[in-house]
Formats: sequence, C-alpha cells, structure tokens
Amino acid sequence: MSDSENITDRLAERLRAARKAKGLSLDAVAGISGVSRSMVSQIERGESSPTVATLWNLTQALGVDFAGLLEETPQPGIEVTRAGQAPVMTGHGKGLRIRILSPAESVGSHEVYDLIFQPGGQLVSAPHSAGCREHLTVIEGRLRVVSGEESIEIGPGDTARYAADRVHALHEVGDAAARAVLIVQGS
Repeated sequence: MSDSENITDRLAERLRAARKAKGLSLDAVAGISGVSRSMVSQIERGESSPTVATLWNLTQALGVDFAGLLEETPQPGIEVTRAGQAPVMTGHGKGLRIRILSPAESVGSHEVYDLIFQPGGQLVSAPHSAGCREHLTVIEGRLRVVSGEESIEIGPGDTARYAADRVHALHEVGDAAARAVLIVQGS
C-alpha cells in the first residue's frame, strides 16, 4: 500500500468514526459543513482526497482536530512535538499565526493553541458547540477579547475565560505583536 493510499484510508476511517461518534448522518454533516453529501460519502469510502478547504470544513463541523487527523496513534512514553514541527493553521484571521499544541486525541474536549498576532491582527470565530468555553492567557502584548456583546482588554499574564458558543473574537490592540495560549474546552 502506498503512502497516499494509507493516508486516504486513515482519513476516511477517522472522519467516518467522528461522524458516527457524534451520531450524525451524511446529510447532517453536509448541512453543517457546506460539503455536499456525495463528497462526504466519497471521502468516507476513501474514493476521494479532499482539498484542504474541504477537510477544514469537515473537521470544524465534526469537532475534530485538523492537524492531528492523520497522525499515528500515540505510543506510551514522552511524546514531543518540536517547535518547528507543530502544525500551523493560517488563513483563519488577519495577521495571525496559529500553532496547534494539542494531540489529535484531545479534539472536542481540550484543544490547545499558540496564537501569534501581528500588529492589528485578529481572529473572529463563529459560535462553537453549545457549552464550549475558551481560556486565553496573554504571554506578551495586549488583546481585546469579545464574546457576544461583552468585551475586555487583557495584557501579559492575564487570563480571560469566556463563552465560545456565540460569536467571539480576539483583536491585537496597541500596535505591537502579541502572543497568547488558547485552550478550547468542549469545541
């Protein structure tokens, strides 16, 4: 079996398992993700290799970790992800780089991200699942946290905990780079 066949099979298996674990039909996943039912079915059968955009939409709809989706099952011992090897998401905000720090098996319960904002950078997020909360700790710089109608500015060492099951956003303020660690619970 080639590497690409192995990846396609693993992707199909994990997406199908995530859909079934959530008790969702193909139609429900299609409706939530914006990916056609036939494409979801083809991907789950290993008959199609999705684009990154399609895969992102599916992982967001299913509440699974995009970066860890294809990782091997972790073995006992100390698992290390070197700084340069952590998966990076781009295109999810203006002037923002997101490093994924959490392992694939923690998806949907406890996700950890390293957020690096350029001056004026921002991340605006649609509501996550009901009851989802985010915990944001600023390491350097200043950020404005918005959750629904509420808003607050925080700086180095401050932690904001807020509802993420409504529209929420993070904005760099002060025209300087900012860095923060974000923990998402119950995404």
